Amino acid sequence: MSYDLVVIGTGPGGYVCAIRAAQLGLKVAVVEKRKSHGGTCLNVGCIPSKALLHASEMFEEAGHTFASLGISVGKPKLDLAQMMVHKQETVDANVNGVAFLLKKNKIEPFHGTASIPAAGRVFVTGDDGKTQELETKSIVIATGSESTALPGVEIDEKTVVTSTGAIELTAVPKELLVVGAGVIGLEIGSVWSRLGAKVTVVEYLDRILPGMDDEIAKQFQRILQKQGFEFHLGSKVTKVETGKKGGATVTVEPAAGGEGKTLSADIVLVAIGRRPNTEGLGLEAAGVATERGRVVIDDHFKTNVAGIYAIGDVVRGPMLAHKAEDEGVAVAEIIAGKHGHVNYDVIPGIIYTAPEVAAIGRTEEELKASGVAYKVGKFPFTANGRARAIRHTDGFVKVLADAATDRVLGCHIIGPHAGDLIAEVAVLMEFGGSSEDLARTCHAHPTLSEAVKEAAMAVEKRQIHM
Repeated sequence: MSYDLVVIGTGPGGYVCAIRAAQLGLKVAVVEKRKSHGGTCLNVGCIPSKALLHASEMFEEAGHTFASLGISVGKPKLDLAQMMVHKQETVDANVNGVAFLLKKNKIEPFHGTASIPAAGRVFVTGDDGKTQELETKSIVIATGSESTALPGVEIDEKTVVTSTGAIELTAVPKELLVVGAGVIGLEIGSVWSRLGAKVTVVEYLDRILPGMDDEIAKQFQRILQKQGFEFHLGSKVTKVETGKKGGATVTVEPAAGGEGKTLSADIVLVAIGRRPNTEGLGLEAAGVATERGRVVIDDHFKTNVAGIYAIGDVVRGPMLAHKAEDEGVAVAEIIAGKHGHVNYDVIPGIIYTAPEVAAIGRTEEELKASGVAYKVGKFPFTANGRARAIRHTDGFVKVLADAATDRVLGCHIIGPHAGDLIAEVAVLMEFGGSSEDLARTCHAHPTLSEAVKEAAMAVEKRQIHM
């Protein structure tokens, strides 16, 4: 069987790449090791976690906000089994949607484990052990990533879990210990916290959300603590012992060294990051260069072997589904003879907690470190009429603009629907817009987006409602 393009992996990067290539007239096949398409994101990551985040937020609202709105429903009762049904229905709808799109675009799917013996050839080994060979002009590696293990700690996905096991729990843990104060740990911690768990977070660094704007991270930590989170920062987990009847005893020591202490938990979630999925692909034999597990690519997604490309979590850059999607489109266009491109300076990052956190572009710390003179405009949601109306006033918008040119260099939001609000800043930055451009654009009233406009106005100290 011969193709123009074989894409290995049908996560957000892979399936989008395959569809775009098919749109451009290429004969395309995809290889997926799971029974269903969509990768980590649709099956056990972004999509199911968002379903649970939403459901748990509704539970929280019903228990704590409804009464103040004049809605009396009594104390809400948790039906965790039904919540998991909602999660699975969401997953099924999405993965079935991807299967439909592949079929619609005449993309041939193969299920099994892929390996690359050489450029132009892909072996697919099915569950039955049988191997078939695909011939192809081009190969795109889009195999994604998996949870990073904690040295010396065994993951059983029952008591000690990754994010995969953490969204499959059949009962709300009394105590959940999260190792790692990154996006995944805080999102999943939020789910179980809202449903009744006592959440403790252990983080090696002396702050949460490494790489995030420092002011935003500090405010977010305060909000989470108000919600019941307990943080042990500058600390490392050195041992996890599981009991025969469930539960775990966790040894925590200062990161800088010193005397440790033990913490108990029903469930331990290991969320210290993710690592690229390259094992078993045969990259070494094919001569494809890797660096610290990631496939090395040039600015056009090419590896060092002609005809082999790579995108998504398996290459450099943030491990984000939408980054992988943009790369998928770009590489498909390059392979088809067009000019695909990704602007890595304008990729938003979102934390889907309540409140949400969103970021795009540079942080204040990055601008200071690179010696860029900048101006700051800030506006709090407490001064936004719509935020007051929906009783979600925690947080603020921060706009960072070049002091000389006024070009917007970054934006950071903590507050209601931050993930949606950041989109207009992404468009603005993509077109090289200024804070003045944003400040003079009419925003509907009353909306949350007015807080973004006022933050842009605040760059020149001319916000109205503060």
